[in-house]
Amino acid sequence: MKHNRHVICSNGFSMSVQANKAAYCSPRIDDAERYHKVEVGFPSRDESLLKPYQDDDHEDMTNSVFGYVPASIVNLILVKHGGVVEGELPLGVSIIKPREEW
Repeated sequence: MKHNRHVICSNGFSMSVQANKAAYCSPRIDDAERYHKVEVGFPSRDESLLKPYQDDDHEDMTNSVFGYVPASIVNLILVKHGGVVEGELPLGVSIIKPREEW
């Protein structure tokens, strides 16, 4: 079972993005060709796009897990925070590069 390194964006925002048989993802298997929904965990700060997927009632989103987040929402978050400078993403989630690399 693969565990991805935290994604770090160009503005410093970070989060865990996982997809495997033990994660809240779809499909819920290891090594899928593509994941349509993924598990996001422990963002470095509150992110409004994750709120509908929050698994608990913590006011502080940084201590929460967000299940079955659509890959398209993760992509929007990555763009919003300037693109990925470090880390890994499951298949089906695009690695959005910082704007200066376009």
